Order: sequence, then structure tokens, then C-alpha cells
Amino acid sequence: MIKKTSRKIKNKKRHSRIRRKLSGSADIPRVCVFKSARHIQAQVIDDENSTTLLHASTLTAEIKEKLGSEKLTKVESANLVGKHLGELSKSKGIKKVRFDRGGYPYHGRVKSLADGLREAGLDF
Repeated sequence: MIKKTSRKIKNKKRHSRIRRKLSGSADIPRVCVFKSARHIQAQVIDDENSTTLLHASTLTAEIKEKLGSEKLTKVESANLVGKHLGELSKSKGIKKVRFDRGGYPYHGRVKSLADGLREAGLDF
């Protein structure tokens, strides 16, 4: 009998493989991405001090307000989250980050969020 590995387990393996090589510091924090079926979330994390510096998601009040007025796709809303997080981090003085895709393929919503961060002026 063939055992099929679940998608969740495969994603955890990919994420742990990425996290072995990638960590954030106070100078260059890590941007961590989580996506569910409806929403996408991103955090700017300082791994040395184990603190979350900034957070943005489709459930954030400012973004939710924009999403309510316009009918956007999930990819467009991910881009909006990236732009918002990029603007917040620029206001905090963060210019360079490390992008942690969280084990998700760099495609679709994850790529759109990364493009939004770049449009806001972050380097990675």
C-alpha cells in the first residue's frame, strides 16, 4: 500500500529546510509569510530577540477598509498587503529584509506580496 504524504507535512518540511538557512536580525529582519484559503499575513521578525516588529494581513483595519470598497482578487489583495507592510517598515527605518516564503511556492499570492514589498522600496 502506498502512503501519501499530506500537503501540510510537505509544506512543513520545506519551511524547516528554508529556516535552517535563513534568519533575521535587528539590522536585516525576516519577512515571514502565511497564507490560508482566504487571507494572507506577513510579519517582520527579528529572530535574535525573538520579536515581531511589524505585522500586516488582509484582516488589518486599513487594508480591510480598502478591500471592502473595491472588489479585488486574492492576488491583488496580497499585493496591497505587501505595499502596506513595506510602507510601515520604511517608516520604522527598515530598508532591507530577508524574504521567508514559508514553504509556499514563489508563485501567485506569495510572489504578489513580494512584488508589493519591492514596490514600497524594500530590498531583498
